[in-house]
Amino acid sequence: MPQTSDRLGKFTESVIRSMTRLSNKYGAVNLSQGFPDFDPPEPLLKALEKAALKGPHQYAVTWGAENFRKALALKHQKFSGTAINPETNIVVTCGSTEAMMAAMMAACNPGDKVIVFSPFYENYVADAVLSGAEAIYVPLYPPDFGFDREELKRAFRKGPKAIVLCNPSNPTGKVFNKEELEYIASLAMEYDTFVITDEVYEHIVYEPNNHLYMSALPGMFERTIVCGSLSKTYAITGWRLGYILASEKIINAARKVHDFLTVGAAAPLQEAAVTALGFPESYYGELKAKYTGLRDIFLGHLDRAGLKYSKPQGAYYVLVDIEPLGWKDDVKFSEWLVKEIGVAGVPGSSFFHEPVKNLIRFHFAKKRETLDEAGNKLMKLKSIA
Repeated sequence: MPQTSDRLGKFTESVIRSMTRLSNKYGAVNLSQGFPDFDPPEPLLKALEKAALKGPHQYAVTWGAENFRKALALKHQKFSGTAINPETNIVVTCGSTEAMMAAMMAACNPGDKVIVFSPFYENYVADAVLSGAEAIYVPLYPPDFGFDREELKRAFRKGPKAIVLCNPSNPTGKVFNKEELEYIASLAMEYDTFVITDEVYEHIVYEPNNHLYMSALPGMFERTIVCGSLSKTYAITGWRLGYILASEKIINAARKVHDFLTVGAAAPLQEAAVTALGFPESYYGELKAKYTGLRDIFLGHLDRAGLKYSKPQGAYYVLVDIEPLGWKDDVKFSEWLVKEIGVAGVPGSSFFHEPVKNLIRFHFAKKRETLDEAGNKLMKLKSIA
């Protein structure tokens, strides 16, 4: 029998989603896969009900329904200050997962190099491998997960075609500041490199931090490929609505990839989501306040359980150090935590290129009662700390 592709041996199945399956099996509180257990905004649900009854129910325009693209362009321009042409600067995708894959394939040829900060969201390396590209890793250093400028410059000297920037970052909660973004931008221009940004957590940022758009920096729109999603901002991870924003030349390439990957995102969901894209600015302030409260609740539980962690600046994840608990294997600890404590996290090693075995990622996009339940269970760890 013929063998399957060799490239598939270069990465594993998703560790995050495997932890969800394990959590479901043992009835644990699932703080592994990053989806909320609360409903989307009521106006959005009403728009979905209307779309379900009245449609559209057939294919939308391959690169996105016209009204969705127009609403997305206006919303992004309001927050980034960058003018977006809905006809030439957008392709709507099946979630940011497809957006990242299409961006990578549009940017890279087989054999090209791609810079990836470590720790990283697990899809990035898989995207590079499936595109035939080679990842170059640059470490981020705790507690604030900044990078060493000389290390990053050495990586650029290797001639990468692109660099992947997750901002705010999964799994660290890092929010890159203006000076860091300007330095990355200067290297991208000096070495003629694309910047592929994953900005799905753009509206989940905690004071005093601010989310700044790489594409809005001087000279960067033409080489930045923005990958985004409605999943986190509007609590609709199951709708799978993502997008790429970029210059016309890049979008023309990304549309070709998208067309043959998925044809198009779901038409009735795009119709309903136009409502969310038109929400007033107050919605985003309330979202920020909500997640700030959830973060503080969960970090309070970690404090009471005696667990050490890096305080997130954005997104809704926190990395917890298990070394003081006497564990040296994060995978075994994660399995034990599900079975014996009743809480599911993700072993940190799945996010690192370096041999890091002492971290667990939890997420706190949950109702208060869910976080309280998890916190009560985690208190059992205090006796072994």
